[in-house]
Amino acid sequence: MTDAAAGSLQDLGWTILEDDGFIGYVGPLWYRLNEGRHEYAIEGQGKHRNRRGFVQGGLLMTLADRTCGMTARYESGSEHLATIQMDTHFVDAARIGELLVSVPRMVRSTRSLIFMSTEVTVDGRCVALANGVFKVMTS
Repeated sequence: MTDAAAGSLQDLGWTILEDDGFIGYVGPLWYRLNEGRHEYAIEGQGKHRNRRGFVQGGLLMTLADRTCGMTARYESGSEHLATIQMDTHFVDAARIGELLVSVPRMVRSTRSLIFMSTEVTVDGRCVALANGVFKVMTS
């Protein structure tokens, strides 16, 4: 990502979420709170390329899983969660250089499970749909 592109995202209210784990290798992962909704983004980069030259589906799945889990934590107040199921449907190809945006929503929350859904989009065009179930960990 160029400095100009990063500056444009910052001008739109996006900030980088620092992460020294897996997302640190995949990202940077961008975040903003927009009208009460948690929004996340990753720019498709050369390191995300599949054999056909598009963004690898694994990146879309990673973005959906991480963002659903983070939003589940924010909205439920549960500190520790584990993904126990994630269903992903690839709808369209994402291209290198495009900004992939995930805006997860909580579908339902119980004492032990949180059901989440997200649509990963590029300029409003859906590239993936995902639904996840997260287990609230008590210890």
